[in-house]
Amino acid sequence: MAATPEFLNLWPTQLFKFDLPGHDKANPLLAQWILDADQAARQLTTQYLDTNFFAEAHPVVQWLKQSVQRAVIDYARHAGIQYPLEFAIQGWANVNQLGDYHNLHNHPHAWLSGTYYVQVPKTDDLPPGRNDRTPNCISFYDPRPQANMLAIADDPQVDPEHRLHPHNGLIMLWPAFLHHSVHPNLSHTPRISVSFNIVLKWSDDYLPKGHTPVF
Repeated sequence: MAATPEFLNLWPTQLFKFDLPGHDKANPLLAQWILDADQAARQLTTQYLDTNFFAEAHPVVQWLKQSVQRAVIDYARHAGIQYPLEFAIQGWANVNQLGDYHNLHNHPHAWLSGTYYVQVPKTDDLPPGRNDRTPNCISFYDPRPQANMLAIADDPQVDPEHRLHPHNGLIMLWPAFLHHSVHPNLSHTPRISVSFNIVLKWSDDYLPKGHTPVF
């Protein structure tokens, strides 16, 4: 029996954020490569499963791939996963022009999802309108549907939305089940990012202790 109160944070949702070193030199190269690809395939952003961005041999693409691989390992270690992981990275480029956005969604059939921000427009050239707009932000939503049944001020357990305004060079990772949306780009400067899924190559080591596979 505990002599003092014990507090457990049950079912946490881990979000990884990191500014990649060297992004100031890499991002202009990535932006030009992606914009050229967008000109060649006008549905580059919506037909994201047609190709794998990280299959390209361009050095700056491979730099980003290696950075994603390292981020996945860091994410796993912080979560307490100490055994080796085998995974594939499926990525795609996003070019969001004026007015473009991404509806609420998650990423089935993956373990983690993430995004790297190549070019995020500034917000000092917004057209006239409401002052509560948050262009280019990404919102994450509490995956527990009943969590806000009794919401009170200052209780972090019941905040239904976590909103971030990303910046150039930021990489993020989160559980693929987590619903998220991207707010509209209200600038004539395109927002450019690279999104990706982390797909595990199956191993029985991934099974929680006490579980056996059923085939």
